[in-house]
Amino acid sequence: MSRKIPAIVQGSLAITWMSASMGFAATEAADLPALLDEYCIDCHDGGLKRGGLDLEAIAEDGLGDHTEIWEKVIRRMGARQMPPPDEFRPDEETYNASLAALTDYFDTRAAESPDPGHVDAIRRLTRTEYQHAIRDLLAVEVDISEMLPKDESSHGFDNITVGSLSPTLLNRYISAAQKISRIAVGGDQGSPQIRVVRVPADRTQDEHLEGLPFGTRGGVVIDHTFPVTGEYEIDVRLARDRNESVEGLREPHQIEVLIGDEKMAEFTVKPPKGPKGSAMVDANLKQRIRVPGGPQKLGVTFVQKSSSLLEIKRKPYEAQYNMHRHPRQAPAIFQVSISGPFENSTIGEEKSTPSRKRIFTRIPENEADEVACAEEILSGLMRRAYRRPVGEEDLAGPMRFFEEVSAEDGFESGIEAALSSILVSPRFLFRIEEDPAEVEPGGVYRLDDVTLASRLSFFLWSSLPDETLLQAAEKGELSDPRKLEQQVRRMLADPKAESLVTNFANQWLHLRNLDSVSPDLRLFPDFDDNLRQAFKKETELFFKSILDEDRSVLDLLKADYTFLNERLAKHYEIPGIYGNRFRRVSLGEDRQRGGLLRHGSILAVTSYANRTSPVIRGNWILENVLGTPTPPPPPNTPTLDEVVISESLPMRERLAAHREDKSCAACHVLMDPPGFSLENYDAIGRWRSREGDLPVDASGGLPDGTKSVGVEGLEDGLLESPELFARTVAEKLLTYGVGRGIEHRDAPAVRSIVREAAVSNYKLSDIIIGVVKSVPFTMRKKP
Repeated sequence: MSRKIPAIVQGSLAITWMSASMGFAATEAADLPALLDEYCIDCHDGGLKRGGLDLEAIAEDGLGDHTEIWEKVIRRMGARQMPPPDEFRPDEETYNASLAALTDYFDTRAAESPDPGHVDAIRRLTRTEYQHAIRDLLAVEVDISEMLPKDESSHGFDNITVGSLSPTLLNRYISAAQKISRIAVGGDQGSPQIRVVRVPADRTQDEHLEGLPFGTRGGVVIDHTFPVTGEYEIDVRLARDRNESVEGLREPHQIEVLIGDEKMAEFTVKPPKGPKGSAMVDANLKQRIRVPGGPQKLGVTFVQKSSSLLEIKRKPYEAQYNMHRHPRQAPAIFQVSISGPFENSTIGEEKSTPSRKRIFTRIPENEADEVACAEEILSGLMRRAYRRPVGEEDLAGPMRFFEEVSAEDGFESGIEAALSSILVSPRFLFRIEEDPAEVEPGGVYRLDDVTLASRLSFFLWSSLPDETLLQAAEKGELSDPRKLEQQVRRMLADPKAESLVTNFANQWLHLRNLDSVSPDLRLFPDFDDNLRQAFKKETELFFKSILDEDRSVLDLLKADYTFLNERLAKHYEIPGIYGNRFRRVSLGEDRQRGGLLRHGSILAVTSYANRTSPVIRGNWILENVLGTPTPPPPPNTPTLDEVVISESLPMRERLAAHREDKSCAACHVLMDPPGFSLENYDAIGRWRSREGDLPVDASGGLPDGTKSVGVEGLEDGLLESPELFARTVAEKLLTYGVGRGIEHRDAPAVRSIVREAAVSNYKLSDIIIGVVKSVPFTMRKKP
C-alpha cells in the first residue's frame, strides 16, 4: 500500500493517475506528471534527453512500463542530484513524498514477483579463486600468477567476465594441474624445477623489512612450497645500476639465507677488484641447502651493519634506489632463484608434508587394497573439489587415470595422475548452476542448498565450501534463514574471510591500481615501492578492522585511527612511530588522517603522475561512495587541454573554463566539487596548505549542491545521508557476490538490505547478511 503523502500540485488528475499506473489503491498520492512538468521535462525532453532519460515520452504511461528509467530517477533524486543544484528544485517534503511513492510501488511489485536477474550458469574460477581452492583442497601454497593469466575486470570486479576457456588457457590449466599435483603428492619432479623471484626495482633495501629477523636489512621473503624434503639450490643476484655495476657496494656485506628464522646459508659480498670485477661480484652467491618439504618462508637478506645507521641519518630521502637522484647506500637483492629438488628424501616422516597428510587419508595395506584405498581418497577430494556429493559416475574418470598409471609406476603416481584429472575437470574449474528441468524458461526458483553453499563460500572466502558448510547444505539447513545467518557469521570469523579484504576491498577501492602508480620522480623523489606497499597495507588493515570488529561501514568514511609503520608515518609527518611493523594508531582531533578519503592509497590512485586530479578524485567518490558514477563523455567531447590553452592556470580556473562547454558541464558540475575538497592532499597523499606560491583552495561540496571545505567538510556532508554510502557498499558486495553487474531489477533488494542494516547503524556484517539473504543471491532465473 502507498504511504499517505501530501499532494505536490493541486489537481484532479493526481489520485487518478497514481492509482491507475501503480495498480493499487491510494487515498492520497503525489501528482507525478505535474512534478515532471515543473522540475524535469526542461532537461529530460525528447530533444535533450540528458543522462539518457527522456521523461517526456513516458510521463503519461504506467510506472511498471518503464521500470529501468524510474529506478534511475529514484537514484538521482535520492542523491539529490536531480534536478541539478543550480536549477529550480523541490523542497525536502516533496522529495521525500515522491521517493516514498515510487519506492513503495516498485518494492511491492518486487515482493509479489521476485526477479533475481540473469547469472551465467557456467563461470570459470578466477585466478584468485583457483589459488585459494588449491590451498584449501590440497594444503599447497602456490603463486598462481606465475601459471595463469590475469582475469579481465567488469563492473569493477574480475569474477564476472570469466565464462570462456580458450584452448590456450586450457593448456595453461593442464600444465598448472600437473605441476600442482606433483607438488602435492611429492612425486618424482623429473628435472629440477626452477622458480625466479625478482624484487621490484624501486624498492629501498636500507631498512629492516617486515617478515625478516631484527638485525637484518632489505632483501625479500618468498612463500614457496617445497614438494619434498631434499636439496635445493638458492642463487642470489644483486641490483645493478645502468652501468652494470653493483649499487652501493663499498665495503664487505653479509647475506643470509633463511628458512623461517633458521639460517641455512651465508655469503660475503666484497667490493669488486678492477674494472671487470663487478660482473663476478654475485657470480658465486649460490648454495644448496636441505629444506623440509611443504610450504616454507624463504628469506634472503643482509646483516645490518652498525655503520649504515649513521648513513641512514644522513639520507636526504627515505627512498634509496635511483643512481641519479637518490643512489643506494648499500647493496640490494635483485632476484632469487630456487632450483630443485636435487636429492629427494622418500623415507618415513621426512616425506610427510601438509599436502600429503591432506591427500593420503588412507594408506593401502597391500596391493589388493589399492583400488579401494584410491576410491576412498579420490572420493573425498572430489567431494571438496566439486563442492557437492559425488557418485560412482563421477569417480569413474579419475579411477581410469589411477589404474592406468599405477599399473606401471605405483600407487602414489596413480593418485597423482587422478588428481591432475580432477584439477582440470569442468566440475572443479567452473562454478556450474544447473537449472532444474521442471522449471519453465523464464521461471524463477530458489537455489538448492548445495549450490547456495558454493555461492556463499566463493563470496566470503573466494574458495571452496569447508566440511561444515557442505554438511549443512546436504542437510538442507541453508534454507532456514536463521541457520543461514549462523553460517555467515561463522564464516566471517574464519581467517579465510580475509579474502573480503584482499580480493573484494582491493578491487572495490582500486588498490590493485597501486602497482601501476609511478609518480614523476622529479617532483616526488621520495616515492618508492616501500611507500606503495605501505599505502596498500594501511587500507587493507583499516578495512579488516571494520570487518573483524563488526563496525559500521560509516566508520570507513570517518575514523579516529589508522594503521602505520615508520615509513608511512614519516610520509604523513606523524611522529613517534618506529620500525617496519604496522600498528594501530589513535589520532587526535586535528587529524589529517583517518577515513578512506585521507588514505595515501586512494589519493595516489586518483592522481596523475605529476599532479592531483579533482576530476578523477571526484568521480571516484561518485562511483565508490555515492554509487552514482557519471556516464561516459559524449563522442567528440573536448579534453581539458583542448578547452584551455594555458597550462599555467590554476587547476580550479582550468576546470571552470572546461565547464563552459555545455557538453562538459553536466558531468563536471557533479565530479569537480568533491574532488576539490581533497586538494589539501598532493598526488602522493601528502598534506599541503600551499601549492607553489598560492594557498590551497579546498572549497568544494557534493553533487546535491551542499558546500564544504576540505576533507572534513566533505566527510560530514557524506554522512548527512548515510544510507547513500550504505547502499553503495551493498551494491558493490552484491555485484561481487553474485558475479554480475547491478541492474534496475535489483534496486528493491538493495533498498531492503539497507533498511534492515539501518537498525544497527549499517554494520558491515548486517549488510553482508542482507546480501546473502537477498533475492538476487538466493534465487535464480532460468533463461
